[in-house]
Amino acid sequence: MSNKIKHNGVVDGVEEGCVRVRILQSSACSACKVAAHCNASETKEKIIEVQVADAVKYQLGDSVVVVADTAVGFRASMYGYLLPLLLMVVALVTVLKITQSEGYAAVSALGILIPYYIGLYLLRNKLRNKLSFSLEPCC
Repeated sequence: MSNKIKHNGVVDGVEEGCVRVRILQSSACSACKVAAHCNASETKEKIIEVQVADAVKYQLGDSVVVVADTAVGFRASMYGYLLPLLLMVVALVTVLKITQSEGYAAVSALGILIPYYIGLYLLRNKLRNKLSFSLEPCC
């Protein structure tokens, strides 16, 4: 079992210390023969910024493989989905018990996300180090 997540991509831009890579993220069923006729299969184009010391060795249009440890994927899911969900549930239950108002509880549960995502934005540089990718030459 591999501990790496890999996506093939194409270099979209190069700056000092940073390479932007365009990848196609596809659903598990996008390779199906009837995927073109099905709404469940979907492919999205994403741009990933990879911090590398030797960015000058990459050229626009180069084929590369973006690599991340599975722990990075779990950490990203935790910050993006699990923690906000936990905060919403705690806020919902707490405000509901205190006020007995479902309306206030619902607004509070949604409102708790505002400071959470502002905090994530303010800590983006620290998170960038924890959620980092690396590049490998393709093929």
